[in-house]
Amino acid sequence: MRAMAGTLYIVSTPIGNLEDITQRALRTLREVDLIACEDTRHTRKLLNHFAVDVATISYHEHNERERADELCTMLAAGKNIALVSDAGTPIVSDPGFRVVNLAIEKGFPVVPIPGATAFVAALSASGLPSDQFLFAGFLPPRASARRARLEELRVIQATLIFYEAPHRIATALRDAVDILGNRQAVVARELTKLHEEFVRGRLNELAEHFSDRNSARGEIVLLIAGLKSGGDIDPGSETVPTSQALAERVNTLEHEGLNEKAALKKAARELGLKRDEAYRLMLTQKNRRSK
Repeated sequence: MRAMAGTLYIVSTPIGNLEDITQRALRTLREVDLIACEDTRHTRKLLNHFAVDVATISYHEHNERERADELCTMLAAGKNIALVSDAGTPIVSDPGFRVVNLAIEKGFPVVPIPGATAFVAALSASGLPSDQFLFAGFLPPRASARRARLEELRVIQATLIFYEAPHRIATALRDAVDILGNRQAVVARELTKLHEEFVRGRLNELAEHFSDRNSARGEIVLLIAGLKSGGDIDPGSETVPTSQALAERVNTLEHEGLNEKAALKKAARELGLKRDEAYRLMLTQKNRRSK
């Protein structure tokens, strides 16, 4: 039995291309007593590829609370443990915070083994400003919550970075146009894999490109230029965000004598918007003015 407590290693693994694993990561995985995995079956494929014969245990969002206690008990007994996720750096939009926090609280050494991270890889090749950026994880799946989150981030001047699911990327892009304005953006897909792709352009162009559900597959990173000091609009973009254009047109029609409901209906028709969408955009504008 070891005289000292064990160490928790946070080990980054490849996000696609297996050649991206580091020599230090492989050595650590071979030397620890146990590997805690988001999905043991997925990680076992990686371990088998590199001939790593170490026991594994599951550690995911559904068993995180009890498993954190169990792993810390093992650390207290002198066991060295590696924490890995399905791909990339653990804890970045993945389970792991609870066990790391508990290990620190109990005084166990926590050592990072750095490596691949999807959003950093995407940013490095995006062409968007990288001196300041905000990684915001996954956008909410529900439209109302997603739009509210984008509204919160609208005034951030740093490059915005999100993870997004293929079946939601088109709606996320449309919401981003409405809330953020027609900014420069990049969709990075299947990074380091055979079908790696970077699609660059204005948000409305990307929304059109990915409007076909079959055009977006695999893991996706969405990067959006931050707010410019002069406002939402970049040179060469559309004149104003859709929500602002709608509000201005409604205001004009009301001054011409139409009531709010009629003005909204007419403005929506002129801008090619559905009634429900126009109503949501007007609420967005009212929320902005109330802040």
